[in-house]
Amino acid sequence: MTGRHPITAEGHKRLKEELDRLIRVERPKAARAVGVAREHGDLSENAEYEAAKDAQGMLEAKIRNMEGQLGAAEIIDPREIKSERIVFGATVRVMDLETDKESEYQIVGELEADLDKGMISVNSPIARALIGKETGDIIDLRAPGGIRSLEILGVSYG
Repeated sequence: MTGRHPITAEGHKRLKEELDRLIRVERPKAARAVGVAREHGDLSENAEYEAAKDAQGMLEAKIRNMEGQLGAAEIIDPREIKSERIVFGATVRVMDLETDKESEYQIVGELEADLDKGMISVNSPIARALIGKETGDIIDLRAPGGIRSLEILGVSYG
């Protein structure tokens, strides 16, 4: 990853906790699995050993990747933002004008996006359409089923 990447303070905390868990819990577990598999004899024909080494290698790559992501993170605390307009960190309530269905999204960094939790990446099409808008605005969003019109019902931070 090059350059700085925005992340909320909460997302940064969760990412650091996950990295800590990988280092303190998963890394020793992977090393033990390699050690146990090594004890099973001839390493040239030991599929369990190869699988354990592969799993350990993937874990180490994941740890390095997360360390890089944390190093490139620019922490932004939405509670410190004072804006009527939608920017990174905003929690936005919208209503689909066709279905009258309300949804709520928080605009977060790519590293912490989780649609199931209503956390959308700042780079997603819906976030890009929302940024710069404010309560009462209507946006048209290109979706797989056609154009959807969303009314912004509310914007909050924190």
